[in-house]
This record gives sequence, C-alpha cells and structure tokens, in this order.
Amino acid sequence: MNGERRRGRFVVFEGPEGAGKSTQIERLVARLRAHGVEPVRTREPGGTPMGDRVRTVLLDPDLRVDATAEFLLYAAARAQHVAEVIAPALADGRTVLSDRFAAASVAYQGYGRGLDLAWVADVNDRAVGSCVPDRVLLLDLEPEVGLARAAARGRPDRLEAADLAFHRRARQGFLTQAAADPARWRRLDAAEDVDALADAVWVAVADLFEPTPSRPAGVGTEARP
Repeated sequence: MNGERRRGRFVVFEGPEGAGKSTQIERLVARLRAHGVEPVRTREPGGTPMGDRVRTVLLDPDLRVDATAEFLLYAAARAQHVAEVIAPALADGRTVLSDRFAAASVAYQGYGRGLDLAWVADVNDRAVGSCVPDRVLLLDLEPEVGLARAAARGRPDRLEAADLAFHRRARQGFLTQAAADPARWRRLDAAEDVDALADAVWVAVADLFEPTPSRPAGVGTEARP
C-alpha cells in the first residue's frame, strides 16, 4: 500500500419495514468486533445532528409531506451524512455500517411515491458523490409480514403508515436494484430465523475484509446490549 491508508469498507442494510435491519446490524457489529474491527454504525435519515432533526420531520405521522419535498429532505440529510460521518470514516480506514442509504430513496420515493427515477438517481449521485457502498444487503420480506412486525412495536411512523400498495412498490424497487447490480447487492431472506439470517449476513460480507475472516462458531449470536 506504499504507506497509504486503505479505504474503509462501506456496508449498507436495506429492506422493507420490519425486515430486522437493526437486529442484524447489531449481530454484525459483534462479529466484526470479535475479529478486531470496530465499525462505525450509523443510520438514515439521521447519523448527524442535522440529519436527526430532519428525521423527526420525515417520520412524524402527524405531518403531511409532499413527495418531492420528502425526497429532497432525505437527500439533504444524506449529503450531510456523507460529508460529516461516512466519507471521513472511510478515508480513515474505518468500516461503516449504515441502516439505509441512497437505494432507499430509489425504492421509497422513486418506486413508492412515483418520482422520476432518473431525477432521483441524479440527485442521489450529487448528494453522495464518490461515496458508494461496497456491499448492499437487502433483507427481503413480504410487506404484509414486515408491517405486522412494525405495528407490534407501537404507533407506526409516517412511512410505515403508508398503504400496502406503496410498500409493495417499494419492495419491488429494492428487488429491481438488487437484480441490476449483483456484484454489490446480496438478497437475504428476512423471514429466516434471526440466527440463521445473521449467519447469512456474515457470509455475504466476509469477503470484503482482508484477510478474509473465518466463520467462528457461536460468534455474534447474541445482540449487543
């Protein structure tokens, strides 16, 4: 490497509501720590003080937000997220795990809300620049199942409260993106047992790390407190 710091790895978790992204990120954090990797864990919308404020607007079930305004708010929070958290961490050689990124806007605001896909892609590109994921893990789940899981957590947020047709379109948006970029995307069955899914997540990302970590029995099977 001629003394230059190796760019960190960037892994994004995507999927419909209730797919279990938070749980699987916790499991992956534990496994990476067992291999001496201390990852940066973050999320969208959010990840920065500015992004967290935007998040309260975007997910407030009592607000009506125009689809274009919704996407531009996501894009603004994303640009700040990249500039303040993701890009510096990657430049420092850190591993970054993000709960959602640019593909979520393609799925939710493009396919779900019906915004022009080319425009969404262009704005996303301007927001993230050269900061693209090394691996996108799609935790795929039937919307009916995911929404039932989400409802069990309490009052749905503004996105969760959208109708079933919207969530079906969004899921198709994720599946279409995954099919178009098999080199970076991995589709995983989020209906699987939590432990089995955690194993599948590990298999899906292990090649990103050098030397490739072995798969230790029993590591990462418990969520972080």
